[in-house]
Amino acid sequence: MLACNAARFLIACALAGAVLAPAQAAAQADGAAAGEWRYIGGDAGHTRYSGLDQINAGNFEELEVAWVWRGDNFGPGVLGVSRATPIYVDGVLYTVAGERRTVVAIEPATGETLWTYREPHTTRFDRGMRNGYGKGVAYAEIDGRGVIYIISPAFFLYALDARTGRPLENWGEAVPLPGFPQSGVVDLVPDLIRDWGPWQSWDGPYDADFGIPRELGHITSSSPPIVVNGVVVVGNSAEQGYYQTRIENVPGDIMGYDARTGEHLWKFHVIPRPGEFGHETWENDAWQWTGDISSWAPISADPARGLVYVPTNPPTIDFYGGFRPGDGLFGTSVIALDVATGERAWHFQTVHHDIWNYDNPTAPVTLNVTVDGRLREIVVQTTKQGWAFTFDRVTGEPIWPIEERPVPQSEVPGERLSPTQPMPTRPAAFEMQGLTEDDLIDFTPELRAEALEIAGNYRLGPIFNPPIQRGHPSGLRSFVSCPNGASNIFGPTAADPETGILYVSTRRGCRSENIVPGSLIDEPNDIKTTGRTFADFAVLNRGDFRGPRGLPIFKPPYSRIVAIDMNTGEHLWETPNGDTPDNIRNHPALQGVDIPNTGRLAHAVTMVTKTLVITAEGIAGAPRLHALDKRTGERIGTVDLPASGQYGMMGYLHEGRQYIVVQVAGPDLPGSLAALRLP
Repeated sequence: MLACNAARFLIACALAGAVLAPAQAAAQADGAAAGEWRYIGGDAGHTRYSGLDQINAGNFEELEVAWVWRGDNFGPGVLGVSRATPIYVDGVLYTVAGERRTVVAIEPATGETLWTYREPHTTRFDRGMRNGYGKGVAYAEIDGRGVIYIISPAFFLYALDARTGRPLENWGEAVPLPGFPQSGVVDLVPDLIRDWGPWQSWDGPYDADFGIPRELGHITSSSPPIVVNGVVVVGNSAEQGYYQTRIENVPGDIMGYDARTGEHLWKFHVIPRPGEFGHETWENDAWQWTGDISSWAPISADPARGLVYVPTNPPTIDFYGGFRPGDGLFGTSVIALDVATGERAWHFQTVHHDIWNYDNPTAPVTLNVTVDGRLREIVVQTTKQGWAFTFDRVTGEPIWPIEERPVPQSEVPGERLSPTQPMPTRPAAFEMQGLTEDDLIDFTPELRAEALEIAGNYRLGPIFNPPIQRGHPSGLRSFVSCPNGASNIFGPTAADPETGILYVSTRRGCRSENIVPGSLIDEPNDIKTTGRTFADFAVLNRGDFRGPRGLPIFKPPYSRIVAIDMNTGEHLWETPNGDTPDNIRNHPALQGVDIPNTGRLAHAVTMVTKTLVITAEGIAGAPRLHALDKRTGERIGTVDLPASGQYGMMGYLHEGRQYIVVQVAGPDLPGSLAALRLP
């Protein structure tokens, strides 16, 4: 094994052997280029790229809706909550629907439902907090048989026959609950907690219906697994950290299972235990009882290198970490794991001691590019901070320098922030970072004056502006943190593996949580709260930083698609996502004012084809699909959708015809799918 570099902002170490052996550049989009879409991100590297060109600039506006598949047939849904991208394999579409996360097979030419599978009801499902966020399914071929893999909201792993939807025979182990299959399923909770100290000290039996005792924590999932080289890699999700008032939770360890048998193979501890790399970054013995650090966003992979890339979120709890001093590896990191063993190949922590909810929200994207005349195999993590962290995907070496720079320190009692944070030197940030008075709305002098008055009640500042508690001696109401989700799960990053260009969906926004003692806002009967011990501080009244007269407080553009050449790190172009919304264009305070195209207050949903960047405007956008020129960002076509697009877009070739499928959401079509094709 290679020696490790102890500097936290450099790389922790790369495994020797197969990972570092010479290998040809991994194909980025073989399945998608062949007309299939075998991963929710199109390929294992999550580029959301299709190599098809039947639909092009000359005929895009001839697209028509071929069929609509209704998600509300699978239970009530909340607008904007359901998130899933179908996959297309061997002539069939597969996805999940509704809060039950029902697995569905769909005929790709007509939208007819072929089969469904729904998990039996459990109390664990009732406790779920991200039930509608399944994002899709995984696929693999085992001994010539197609298999669909899914993690349920209750945290069970299933293997289903892709042709029939039936659970596989002789796979996994029986679950001792009514209605559950005797095979084709694994209860993931026992493997997660088996060697975990708080569970070992728990005085009581394991209840498969309830899951983890509420006093210890809560676990669920919000993304499908990924299958790489015969291993099913399972991530997870805890309850949202901004709901928490107590300090205990379960760590979101990453686990691997044999795709053929369901046997548990390995587990990677996201909170290092004594003797493990990074343990010293946990002070106050917080490693024993602090949790989360889950991989709620999708995981990507390089099958040729045998590596999976895991994006993680902060430890318990968001916005206060006084009880868990230290940098807290592997919180808010990118971790490369050897898929065969679960061992860490390398990692990079993108935020130290994260108390800004700056979790890594999208799958890392793999590309092959040429940097300074040298072929580089890279992985790119776009972040809520507005950066594209870029690494050699084999060694973890930053492609361009990432500097540790000083950041403001906290005044919240008990909090101890990292004195520095990692900041890429290239590519440049793709979103506004921090907020000053110069960034405030200035359409008219009156609006400018009102915005200044509002901002005077808050502490403005740079990126990593630290929270302040309610009742701060300054008399300020709260702090402002910008951006609050530049890149986010609502609009996953896409890329063109042929050119090495990254297409980032970004939305402008700021947050201003109120920090108060946890005991003042704890609700004992709220299922979102787990643990036993009140945090000294927690979050109340999220997001109360608003502009004058219902307008955004900052200058536009409010959302954009940004093209970044990953061969050079240079921004090529940017364009607003959609058009200025009516509530801004027709606002009484803006009559007679020349308003530029502000873009929507939404993340664009994107995919890339051989000839086009295709975008939907997102949850708050108009029900339209746009085609952009890949070289310039110019809009070259628009067609109508049955409802606004959200999260999932994909494409495939079926019986000689190219399809684009968009997940759409509206009052009449929650969590539905619309398929478009040429006449």
